[in-house]
Amino acid sequence: MIEKLSTKAIVIFDIDGVVRDVSGSYRRAIADTVEYFTEQAYRPTPLDIDQLKSEGIWNNDWEASQELIYRYFAAQGQSREQLQLDYNAIVAFFQSRYRGTDPDNWTGYICDEPLLLQPRYLEELTQASIAWGFFSGATRGSANYILEKRLGLQSPVLIAMEDAPGKPDPTGLFATVRQLENGLDETPAIIYVGDTVADMYTVGKAREINPHRSWIGVGVLPPHVQETPARRDSYGETLLAAGATIVLSNVEELNSVKIQEIVNGH
Repeated sequence: MIEKLSTKAIVIFDIDGVVRDVSGSYRRAIADTVEYFTEQAYRPTPLDIDQLKSEGIWNNDWEASQELIYRYFAAQGQSREQLQLDYNAIVAFFQSRYRGTDPDNWTGYICDEPLLLQPRYLEELTQASIAWGFFSGATRGSANYILEKRLGLQSPVLIAMEDAPGKPDPTGLFATVRQLENGLDETPAIIYVGDTVADMYTVGKAREINPHRSWIGVGVLPPHVQETPARRDSYGETLLAAGATIVLSNVEELNSVKIQEIVNGH
């Protein structure tokens, strides 16, 4: 008799702000881009960027950069129609900062992103019969750079920007689950770990579309919001209000024991 595979839970991780600290890379590139296209008149603060992302629809950092540029000029009395921003130029400038100007050897901010988890953490989940993968709005190249080159993972399950519509659309989350469930004979609880309102909204939309499954959103506080208690508490409350079951300070706090507690209590 062939024994079917079984798993206690499926955990799917966002990457930016969860697996890697992007405050000095993606967020710095947003600020650089907005500053450049407003001719040095406006450089958004980390709080400005967080406030935009708290709206739950600006997961794509190129679009977020464009929106901040639009909003700056709108405050000066200029309409969007007047501006005629070149989105491709915004993307190209952003990438020149984030990846660098050499397309073959990345030299930009991506090279210095601190890791927020270690490979042994993922190995411990595997040993505890917990399946795991990644669903991120990052490009596949950027995501693989951190997962394969920096963390040394071998072909991890990954749904990236090119593979699915942007969050909070849950299509990519469903696709990640399908890959991880391949061969399972049961339908375990699904935990999505993210650091933004859009991540938590994605879980809520998945639950609306497929209410027969157990969908659990776990919030993680990105490093840049943990500099003051007030900022940390405010950001955590925002994630809880957006649907997070629990908010953690670091992804590695979500160990197998904590996962079992969350699943049992849900």
